[in-house]
Amino acid sequence: MAEEKAAKTAVLMVEERVFEPPKELVENSNVMQYMKEKGFKTEMEMRAWTSKNYVEFWGEMAKKYATWHKPFDKVLDWQPPYAKWFPGGEISMSYNCLDRHIKTWRKNKVAYIAVGEPVGDVRLFTFWDLYREVNKLANGLKSLGVKEGDRVSIYLPMIPELSIAMLAVTRIGAIHSVVFSGFSAKAYGDRVKDAESVVSITCDGFWRRGKTVPLKTQADEGTADAPSVKHQIVYKRTGQEVPWNKGKDIWWHDLVADQPIHCDPVFVDSEHRLYILYTSGTTGKPKGIEHAVGGYCVGPPQTLHWVFDLKEEDVWWCAADIGWVTGHSYIVYAPLSLGSTGVMYEGSPDFPDFGRWWKIIQDYGVSVLYTSPTAIRMFMKAGPEWCDKYDLTSLRLLGSVGEPINPEAWMWYRKHVGRDELQIMDTWWQTETGTFINSPLPTTPLKPGSCTFPLPGYNAEVMDEAGNIVPYGEGGNVVITEPYPSMLRAFYRDPERYMKTYWNYYWKVHPGWYLAGDQARRDKDGYFFIQGRIDDVLNVAGHRIGNSEVESALVSHPSCAEAAVVGKPDEVKGEVIIAFCVLRSGNEPSDKLKKDLVNHVKSTLGGIASPSELHFVNDVPKTRSGKIMRRIIKSKALGKDVGDTSSLANPEAVDAIPKIV
Repeated sequence: MAEEKAAKTAVLMVEERVFEPPKELVENSNVMQYMKEKGFKTEMEMRAWTSKNYVEFWGEMAKKYATWHKPFDKVLDWQPPYAKWFPGGEISMSYNCLDRHIKTWRKNKVAYIAVGEPVGDVRLFTFWDLYREVNKLANGLKSLGVKEGDRVSIYLPMIPELSIAMLAVTRIGAIHSVVFSGFSAKAYGDRVKDAESVVSITCDGFWRRGKTVPLKTQADEGTADAPSVKHQIVYKRTGQEVPWNKGKDIWWHDLVADQPIHCDPVFVDSEHRLYILYTSGTTGKPKGIEHAVGGYCVGPPQTLHWVFDLKEEDVWWCAADIGWVTGHSYIVYAPLSLGSTGVMYEGSPDFPDFGRWWKIIQDYGVSVLYTSPTAIRMFMKAGPEWCDKYDLTSLRLLGSVGEPINPEAWMWYRKHVGRDELQIMDTWWQTETGTFINSPLPTTPLKPGSCTFPLPGYNAEVMDEAGNIVPYGEGGNVVITEPYPSMLRAFYRDPERYMKTYWNYYWKVHPGWYLAGDQARRDKDGYFFIQGRIDDVLNVAGHRIGNSEVESALVSHPSCAEAAVVGKPDEVKGEVIIAFCVLRSGNEPSDKLKKDLVNHVKSTLGGIASPSELHFVNDVPKTRSGKIMRRIIKSKALGKDVGDTSSLANPEAVDAIPKIV
């Protein structure tokens, strides 16, 4: 282990392509307006000043992006590893997302274009519609005895009622715990019991690839041995028959039928918890990550407004799921706080065919699209003819989230979705951070595969094991060195794990440095390239090699749509590289292609990164948020127990991984 820690992270891939932002985008951008107001001559000058003077900066942003019921006394109280942002302030997230808009012309502006999976199933919700429905459900929750500080678990698909439920919970000062609807009954039950939720909110079922998923049945199973749950609210989505628990279950429509359309928001202390979101660790029970209301009223809207340059006329589509942090921040809280119009889509991107997303963009004039590298590689595999069939000229800006994007996937995205002219905002962040940490701005020259620099007000570095900033051109651990408003506050009821997971690593060097768990490199210009998780890094003959670099090299071959690489123990080299490749449409597996791919990596990165084995597969196991599960791939390939696969979007892909020992 000592040798592994001493080894430097190899930097094998150099990206020289640079894409300058269009002059019109730069001049009209929201961030340029700020730069002109403050007198900054360059973007990098602005980034440097705001990150150095982050307390002053966030104090200003808090007044600009949030409406406070009671002003805060100071901006920050930082007692590492615990931060209190805007102490003394009182605020309501529900008020910031709804009430302040219905007092303006936005009252009748469309907040959500809700597209169901069944073709033609479309509902429009104005801000007034949302306000009315949120208030009725909030009153319904109060009638069930839910009070400030109580936890409410929400197990719903991608329908507007999920957003309504979240806003209703926070309106009365309760705390929501959203669980992704694709999780199993056991996964839901574990999270309900850990949070000790008093109410479960679910639906009868939802559509997935033309079939209905019996979500109510799963919710029943998960909460059967959860004594804290006194009531379960059931929304009627599909109309399918469901089992009924008399005295516990209540139909959503019955609960809200006679409720008033006004419910005074509960203004809470800035540090009051907004939500708990459980994220699976590499081992052990899920981690209940806590976020606070005040910081969340500031960080998400500010970052969305600056990074994606949202204007009043934009139609924003974050094509994620609200069950993940991306949806919490950038489908619900940030866009509604900004008064934006957004698309919410229930179904799969490939149902009924690979043209579904592109038709939605064409039909509703989507102007800003934010999606995952996994989705882009899926469309690469299917072929560009699907997006070429539709008019995508309404798009003016693109984005990427969830994992590092391979440079060639980035290029495909720009060429076939972005008309070879649109900028791509490649964001790096985590469930724990709540907002983008590193990202381009509309003014930033881009390099394919790079999340560029820490955003204004944020401070991230690449460090070695001893806590030294590594020179440009080298790799190391991503470390966040200063607090910021949207950061996690704790693990629910587990302070020891909170401390151990993020803060202990560099505590002796500098208390308050946060270990993000990712490896990255910075190129000669200071651009960040995320290389993957620290525990994913390969150790080959004394070289620490980022999985993502080898995967990116494979995907840069014209036959390869997606790749996953893992390490296999080797007596001589420590590890050798094993690659699993998914081919693009029209390509067939062959020994010749296998040899070509291995040689391509060798010529791109050098012999040290060349796979010892390469296997063709139809898919690689991924979470529903799009992250490749290398740990599961490696366990299956080495003949070990793969553990719980309930969080996978494609568990069948595990069975197809060949044994390599």
